[in-house]
Amino acid sequence: MKETEELLNARNELSLHYKSILELLGEDSGREGLIKTPERAAKAMQFLTKGYNEDPCAVLASAKLLEEDYKQMVIVKDIDFFSLCEHHILPFFGKVHVAYIPNKYITGLSKIPRIVDIFTRRLQIQERLTLQIKDCIQNTLDPLGVMVVVEAQHMCMQMRGVEKQNSMTTTSDFTGFFQQAKTREEFMNLIKHNR
Repeated sequence: MKETEELLNARNELSLHYKSILELLGEDSGREGLIKTPERAAKAMQFLTKGYNEDPCAVLASAKLLEEDYKQMVIVKDIDFFSLCEHHILPFFGKVHVAYIPNKYITGLSKIPRIVDIFTRRLQIQERLTLQIKDCIQNTLDPLGVMVVVEAQHMCMQMRGVEKQNSMTTTSDFTGFFQQAKTREEFMNLIKHNR
């Protein structure tokens, strides 16, 4: 993929800021190990936030919808993700589990992880991430129901602050048929991890 002039200009600007950050921390930005760090950090940040340049609902809508008379849950579980917490710009990561109940049409299964990637490649909070994935699928596919569960570890809780290394945060949201406790329970049982 050819890099645009705008992308390169932004990277140069970010590099200058990272160089300043290193110096403000008391580092010598000219020492051998750090000479290329500002540029590498700028490239990494652009990669980790590339979701701002993509429209997840457009990606999902561009998929060829297949007409099928299937009215049971379609589940894509254990979708690995990495994101950055907008409060500290530290990583949080884990798994996303998605289910939808088709309303005459199904979509390609690879599109679900693709929209997860787009939303997670932005500065995020877990609660908003959960809602965005659910809303995108509901509004684009118009299924009979959607449920999203996100399980994550947050470096802002593990590396700093309360320093609780084994803490896990779980969020969920749902629409339609998943408002019935029995349907939600079925989904939760199907995504349970065998430990």
